[in-house]
Order: sequence, then structure tokens, then C-alpha cells
Amino acid sequence: QVQLVESGGGLVQAGGSLRLSCAASGRTFSMYSMGWFRQAPGKEREFVAAINWSGVSTFYADSVEGRFTISRDIAKNTVWLQMNSLKPEDTAVYYCAASPGGLPRRSSEYDYWGQGTQVTVSS
Repeated sequence: QVQLVESGGGLVQAGGSLRLSCAASGRTFSMYSMGWFRQAPGKEREFVAAINWSGVSTFYADSVEGRFTISRDIAKNTVWLQMNSLKPEDTAVYYCAASPGGLPRRSSEYDYWGQGTQVTVSS
């Protein structure tokens, strides 16, 4: 069992940066790949980034490649999403999730989810 709690969301101007955190509890955190998803009002939840259990491999959606960076610290049971050069279209609720798979990009492959944190980017 893994419990996930996101933090770090807020309001930022376009071009600014935010760093989201996802604190995990549970002894098996290191066994899971971790992902970030987002959901904007009226839209489906979409994949943002994923990192494998060791932190060596990462994968990003095309829309955030080069602007966002996912990282993790197993000892701290924490995953981060550094978001730079933010755009209004990045506005959404951001969720972290845990998966027993490799670098899954579909939400159905994730077993555990946090409650989400709101990110709003003003133009």
C-alpha cells in the first residue's frame, strides 16, 4: 500500500516556475515507478511525466519536454516535478501516481493516486 500527498501548487505568471512535491508513505515506495498527470477543467486526465523505480529513466509528454523535469529521492520517499517556462495551457490539477510497471503512460497502469494540487498559470 502506498499513500501519496502532493504539494507545491499555486498561482504563477506565464514564464514562471513551480516545483511540485509528492510525499509517499509505505515501505514499498522504492519498488514503484512514479508518474505525474494533470487534468484541466472539461478535459480528460493526461500524462505529464514518469520516472522508473531507480530514477535512472524518465519519460515526458511532448507538451512539457524540455520545460518540466521529474526526479525522485528514494531515501526521502519523495518525487518532484520541476516546472519551468510555464504557460497558461499548463493550468490544471496535477496528480502524482504510483505504478508497478516500467514507465507507464496510461492512467490505468497506475495503482495509487494522490489527491491533486492545483496549478494556475496566468497570462
